[in-house]
Amino acid sequence: MDSRSSVRPGARTRVRAFVEDARFQRVVIWVITANAVLLGLETSEPLMDAIGPELHALDRAMLAFFVVELTLRLYAHGWRFFTNAWNVFDLLVVGISLVPTGGPLGVLRALRILRVLRLVSTVPSMRRVVDGLLAAVPGMASVGALLALVIYVSAVIGTNLFGATSPGHFGNLGVTLFTLFQTMTGEAWPDVAREVMAAQPMAWIFFVVYILVVGFAVLNLFIAVIVSGMEGVGELAEHEASTDAIMIDELRALRAEIAALRAEMPSPAPR
Repeated sequence: MDSRSSVRPGARTRVRAFVEDARFQRVVIWVITANAVLLGLETSEPLMDAIGPELHALDRAMLAFFVVELTLRLYAHGWRFFTNAWNVFDLLVVGISLVPTGGPLGVLRALRILRVLRLVSTVPSMRRVVDGLLAAVPGMASVGALLALVIYVSAVIGTNLFGATSPGHFGNLGVTLFTLFQTMTGEAWPDVAREVMAAQPMAWIFFVVYILVVGFAVLNLFIAVIVSGMEGVGELAEHEASTDAIMIDELRALRAEIAALRAEMPSPAPR
């Protein structure tokens, strides 16, 4: 038996190399983008009246492409397919598209646009952004708790100070919480402040301090936590890339050494 046949890659290895090839990934990205455009065109009633069946047929063809692509990836990776959260996400998105949309499940037809989100799992740069956001979730939860505490304390103070002056904005704790949320977003808060200041001229101190603490301090902490999370993901990606490069170089050197040893070995004597 030829020794080279024993190292010939199996079918699963060849399929894995095919689905992970950069050219195939570019085709997937183009199909996802085209499908997003198609789903947008289907919202146009005049266009659907003119070429509705053709658009539906093209949409089903693209869905069939996604099913075949996921099937190939599932075969290539086996059960390890489900260890990757992005693979599970792709499977759920395509699975929703396969659910019949008739009767009470008709609302699921609108969820077909979720296929566009597969760009996030396909494009590495988008995937790193989402990974950075997920890495920042614990820190964002702490900042969110601090923000909620500051708003609650401010709401209690504001209700006690301005409840009688402006019941429409500070009449009770619930109304005050909404007013302070509106103030935090910067939406029409000068009108609220002037209404209160007409009766209590020193009320501007409360609004200025609140905006400085919430708008310029606490909210900026969210940005700092997100940036920190993305920097950590970027550093991890650079480390993995450098590690992969080192491993590839070592494998190439090992292959070269094996080839040299084979060349130096004497050929077997004929029987």
